[in-house]
Amino acid sequence: MIPVEVNGYQLTEIFNRVDGILFSGGGDVDPALYNEKPAVDNLSDIQRVRDIHELELMRLTMERQKPFFAICRGIQVMNVAVGGTLWQDVAKQFKNPIRHDFYYTDNRFPRYFIAHEVNVEKSSTLGKIVGSERIPVNSLHHQGIKDVPPVLRIAACADDGLVEALEVADHPFGLGVQWHPEELVNEHTSARQLFEAFIEATRNH
Repeated sequence: MIPVEVNGYQLTEIFNRVDGILFSGGGDVDPALYNEKPAVDNLSDIQRVRDIHELELMRLTMERQKPFFAICRGIQVMNVAVGGTLWQDVAKQFKNPIRHDFYYTDNRFPRYFIAHEVNVEKSSTLGKIVGSERIPVNSLHHQGIKDVPPVLRIAACADDGLVEALEVADHPFGLGVQWHPEELVNEHTSARQLFEAFIEATRNH
């Protein structure tokens, strides 16, 4: 783990020693970092120090062509890092959404609960990894990808149109997913394939 307090040349030193970066889930990204004011009343667990740290690390990872895998909050950091924006709350702001916020605090739904499927772009890196145009996913988020900058391409969407995966073009492995595949590896091949592909990319790099 890279402590969030590490930045500047120290962050670069650590970055140079690792073969890949995994950006994990977590709290909401501060709307100020994509030039918005809070527009909903349920923003939670905003950690400015972590935001700044991960945005710097994400930009470095993209610029230096180092393999990375971004999960849930991670894909949101990925989008914001290169000028994208977020839906601050999908249920309140996105048009006709399906339910995405199956939080672990709701005892009716374990973290591995399959909430819906996503439609995968066949020609994408994600599509080549999982070998399918539809895969089952869990869903533990209330924010989502809104505006996607040109440097990224959409690799998967939910049936309601919400972006579920992003990729960096011309990158050895730059992939972000909105679901939590780490909770699905025991039962779902596609989740295992994602981690296997990421690890293989770090070895090759």
